[in-house]
Amino acid sequence: MPLPQLTVHRHDRRKRALITLAGEIDLESAPLVLRALARCLRDGIRTIDIDLTPVTFCDCSGLNAFLDAAQKTAEAGGTLRLHHPPPTLSLILDLTGSGFLLLDVPFGPLSPPLGGVPAPTAQTPRNRTVPPASVLSGDAR
Repeated sequence: MPLPQLTVHRHDRRKRALITLAGEIDLESAPLVLRALARCLRDGIRTIDIDLTPVTFCDCSGLNAFLDAAQKTAEAGGTLRLHHPPPTLSLILDLTGSGFLLLDVPFGPLSPPLGGVPAPTAQTPRNRTVPPASVLSGDAR
């Protein structure tokens, strides 16, 4: 039996959880991420911090899982934030312009705006509506 390519550790403190992911996040392991984050919401957790320090790889399947979980967390009145993303995820966040949705501060250089829509900056108020960014899906070819 092959070893799991992703492990999930959860540490709760009241309505807050620290999730530490270790290994690779891809099309095969992204559902595990979604299940772990959905379980947090079912358990009443409303602040989710995800430590990605031990993650060695994350593709667009992982990004989609994080974006989906962040949306569901926001709908439940909570927040989800990524910490220490690996280089592969940092690149995808930069290319898609979606880092502002998942990180506390803009991560790395922002890509030039698409379609004349200004890119968000560190001074962008949190309550300002920002147009959704395109997200790569696992089906992109």
